[in-house]
Amino acid sequence: MSYFALLTFCRLLGVCAKRREAKQEAKRKELEEKKRKKEKGRRGMAAQEEVKKKAGDRKRKQVFIYGNYKNYYGYRIDRNQKEDPRLAVMRREWFEGKDCLDIGCNQGLITIEIAKKFFCRSILGIDIDAGLIEAANWNLRKISRIEQRNHRLKEASDSQILDGSNYSKHKVSRASDGETFHCRHDASSLTEGNLFKRVTFQKENFVERMDGCSEKYDTIICLSVTKWIHLNWGDAGLITLFVKIWRLLRPGGIFLLEPQPWSSYKKNRLVSETARVNYNEITLHPGEFRDILLDKVGFRSAEIMTDSLSGTVVGFERPIFVFHK
Repeated sequence: MSYFALLTFCRLLGVCAKRREAKQEAKRKELEEKKRKKEKGRRGMAAQEEVKKKAGDRKRKQVFIYGNYKNYYGYRIDRNQKEDPRLAVMRREWFEGKDCLDIGCNQGLITIEIAKKFFCRSILGIDIDAGLIEAANWNLRKISRIEQRNHRLKEASDSQILDGSNYSKHKVSRASDGETFHCRHDASSLTEGNLFKRVTFQKENFVERMDGCSEKYDTIICLSVTKWIHLNWGDAGLITLFVKIWRLLRPGGIFLLEPQPWSSYKKNRLVSETARVNYNEITLHPGEFRDILLDKVGFRSAEIMTDSLSGTVVGFERPIFVFHK
């Protein structure tokens, strides 16, 4: 082999070697890229699994084992209604000038409306959920500010229209037959300070706190609460609820009850293991509550105010009973 042929051959070997190195480098980079993508995919899948896990945890946390729903009033009441339709069947004499208790008050909206509409002397709303009590106090502050503003606007308007003589006539009205009567309430009863004095909210487990059951309330309301007490504390918890209410009422007191039907128990029996066990052991069904309260607990009379209410979303047409001590 001549010198030039050998030189050419060596050059060709060098070119081939460089090509092999280039191919090997390209293959190495390709493998590294695949490895990087695979690792990225694993991290992505791990991240997705973590997101799913957190979402699952959040979903599990949203199981309201006590019926302590955050937006209860939003899906129970028809949006076209200006107020809770249950207020329409309540009578002023049950609350006016009375000391009242609302068991399971949720966010306190109906508690506050009772105070505004029926002029109760005091009303305490209790709930097992601290978050709902916080929301109830927020609602109380908000509604109180609105009422105070409306009261000031009305006073300003009245001062422009009425002089001293006419203002006194505004406070005293005349019936069509000439008989004079005095208005029992005016806008001043709805000022912020007054509403704050009459309405309070408190976190409490009503069933498990039996201390201090003295006769201190004239009216007690328990609206759509019995099912949750029944599922969490069984028949014994339900009887405890009824007995404690009777003890807390003064003679002649009123107990306003809205029980959930037995059919709704089945829908919520799996919210917790406790609920599942109690559901299978319950023997006192809602249809028996009236007889239990009259014959066993000691209420002297009962009347049904309504079988269903207009303006209530489907699924919430429930009877409302009034028991007299």
